[in-house]
Amino acid sequence: MKELVCLSIFVILSALFCAAMIIAGFICQYKKKSEIKNQTYECGILPDSDAKIQFDIKYFNYAIAFLIFDIETIFLYPFAVFVNELGLFAIIEAFVFILILLVGLFYAINKKMLRWI
Repeated sequence: MKELVCLSIFVILSALFCAAMIIAGFICQYKKKSEIKNQTYECGILPDSDAKIQFDIKYFNYAIAFLIFDIETIFLYPFAVFVNELGLFAIIEAFVFILILLVGLFYAINKKMLRWI
C-alpha cells in the first residue's frame, strides 16, 4: 500500500510539473509579431530559395536501417552484461534475435537499399 501511495504522489507531481512547464512556456513566450519574425531566417539575410528540399529516398532507407541496427545494440547490451547469469534459453533467444536482424540485413542488401549509386 505504501508503494502505491508513493507512486500516486509521483504521478501527480509529474503531471503538475509538466502542466507548469507548458503554462510557463505560454506565459514567457515572445509575442511580438512582425514581417521579419515570420521569415525563414531572422538574421536579416533574405532567403535565396525555398527551404523545402526533396531528398532521395535512399537517405531515408539508410537512416532507418541504421536506427534498426543501433537499437539492436541497445537491446543486446544488457544481455552481454549478464550473459554468465542467464540460462541456455536466454542465449538461444539472443541468437534468434540476431538471426532475425541478419535476415533483415540480407533483405536490405538484396533489395539494394544500402547502395548509394
